[in-house]
Amino acid sequence: MSASGGTKAIVAALAANLAIAVAKFVAFLFSGSSSMLAESVHSLADSGNQGLLLLGGKKAQREATPQHPFGYGRERYIYAFLVSIVLFSVGGMFAIYEGYEKIKHPHEIEAWYWPVGVLVFAIIAETFSFRTAIKESNAIRGTQSWTEFVRRAKAPELPVVLLEDLGALVGLVLALGGVGIALLTGNGVWDGIGTVCIGVLLILIALVLAVETKSLLLGESAGLNEVKKIEDAVVDGETVTRLIHMRTLHLGPEELLVAAKVAVRHDDTAAQVATAIDAAEQRIRAAVPIARVIYLEPDVYSEAAAEAGPNPAATPGGPGRTTEH
Repeated sequence: MSASGGTKAIVAALAANLAIAVAKFVAFLFSGSSSMLAESVHSLADSGNQGLLLLGGKKAQREATPQHPFGYGRERYIYAFLVSIVLFSVGGMFAIYEGYEKIKHPHEIEAWYWPVGVLVFAIIAETFSFRTAIKESNAIRGTQSWTEFVRRAKAPELPVVLLEDLGALVGLVLALGGVGIALLTGNGVWDGIGTVCIGVLLILIALVLAVETKSLLLGESAGLNEVKKIEDAVVDGETVTRLIHMRTLHLGPEELLVAAKVAVRHDDTAAQVATAIDAAEQRIRAAVPIARVIYLEPDVYSEAAAEAGPNPAATPGGPGRTTEH
């Protein structure tokens, strides 16, 4: 996994969540707080999720095979999607069930200092993990807002860790609030209400992750900045005179497929066309290094043919592009 995969952020989150999961479960055993049990399962699920992200990054590094000629870069998307499923089922649904049971059968929290102390410790640990994820994300998100970064990032790991850590911090505040109100009022129902709120929060985060990773699994094009760089690089104005239409597709976070039809001069020889195509590929790779799989089809441009068809906009991938230089 490359640096953009946020390995440091994943490892930091994994270490924090394992320590927090153990602490929360011990606090549940001493206090009987359902919020603490839900939070311990939440942290355990998060630990498993970080393990899935690391496993996906490792598997994505495998070399291409005849059966998978474009490699295994999308493994990272698959494992990120699995994270959303785990977060929804193990984290969210369990918390809602546990909270419902606590509301139906409330009991007072015992040894209050255990859950309160552990929650304060967990907030500190999660803040450290969240800070690491923010620092790693800032190195690559540029001028994008946080919402744009989560929606447009091609490497799924950092958005996943960011949302998990954010959800963990908010969940800890909810758990602390539920436990605190239950202690002040002597009514254990508030502990159950806090647990249900944690479950709803986790399900919402899981749904956001599922939607974003589904888009990556279906296949996303290059970003607008990369598309512009490729358009500028492919045409030299001499042998390659025009970009007729182009399609791009992410084979993985750091691997881009580029397929384009380009115009060459009608009187160029086969050798000249081949040389021009090779030169265009070199320019594209220099402009966008992740463009590793490039297919350029030479053609003789005709205004009449362009107006009559075939219509590139009717092919999968959206409207066609025509760039004049």
